[in-house]
Amino acid sequence: MSEEETGWPALPYGNWAETCSALHLWTQIVGKYRLAHTPWVNHSWHATLYVTPRGLTTGMVPDGKSAITLTFDFHDHALIAETADMRESFPLEAMSVADFLSRTITLVERLGGRMDIHGVPNEIPDAKPFAQDTASRPYDRKAVERFHRALVQIDRVFARFRTGYLGKVSPVHLFWGSFDLAVTRFSGRKAPLHPGGIPALPDSITQEAYSHEVSSAGFWPGGGGVNEAMFYSYAYPVPDGFAGRSVKPAAARFDQKLGEFLLPYESVRTSADPQEDLTSFLQSTYEAAADLAGWNRQALECDFGIPRIPTGHSEAHHNPSPISKNQI
Repeated sequence: MSEEETGWPALPYGNWAETCSALHLWTQIVGKYRLAHTPWVNHSWHATLYVTPRGLTTGMVPDGKSAITLTFDFHDHALIAETADMRESFPLEAMSVADFLSRTITLVERLGGRMDIHGVPNEIPDAKPFAQDTASRPYDRKAVERFHRALVQIDRVFARFRTGYLGKVSPVHLFWGSFDLAVTRFSGRKAPLHPGGIPALPDSITQEAYSHEVSSAGFWPGGGGVNEAMFYSYAYPVPDGFAGRSVKPAAARFDQKLGEFLLPYESVRTSADPQEDLTSFLQSTYEAAADLAGWNRQALECDFGIPRIPTGHSEAHHNPSPISKNQI
């Protein structure tokens, strides 16, 4: 089916790899601003960005006596800073990472905030400090718009999948370190200490992030050894037999090097039903992790959420009574 019919845009990584790399580093700068001012939430959930109808946002960041929101607007192509009383912005365009850092510092300071961040990228091997990365980077507006349209579609599927779980489950959020949109389910059991070893990331952060058993899925636009847009799903700790488990759809495969199931974005985008294909990947890879690790699925799962119908256990969810729009 065509993009016009499905709403899922083509996203060939090679065509916008340099812009994608720049955008990754820019989101790190903005994400680090949120990290510097927000109380720690388990698994680093306090530091992430969120998809909006126009781009990506920090949400509200407490900064001194005020609160500031930083938003990438991928329609008007601007970084926007807002408080209750002020709104400032600068255009997203070809520039160096150092220039983006300088403009962002100025933007935040105009609103009375402090851009007091760690000045080195995380999860990128041998990366230059932001202030020293002075090479000009391209900015492909059309590619960024396609990327954003893809994020909106993916966020909708991830958000629906999230509703089918009564246990602890993450928000759908973008981790700027690895530049992936992710959603994670937890069994509720403690996990063995993670060995760490992620480039430019303290082991203590990785170990806190993986303190409990997880089945996690997400989306990369490309890069980091996977040079095409890709969905992924992994478990920590990895249960015996995980790699050999059969999952859906047919285009999904297990990557031995990464230790994860992968599904090319292009195969989802061009399928007869992208939402169904992606949902089947999320569900079947989760089931592989949960079954092999012995999760209490009966206690943890429910049907996918339906507007105006309260969530309940699967057994009690077959004949729900809708709530009138006049009630809530």
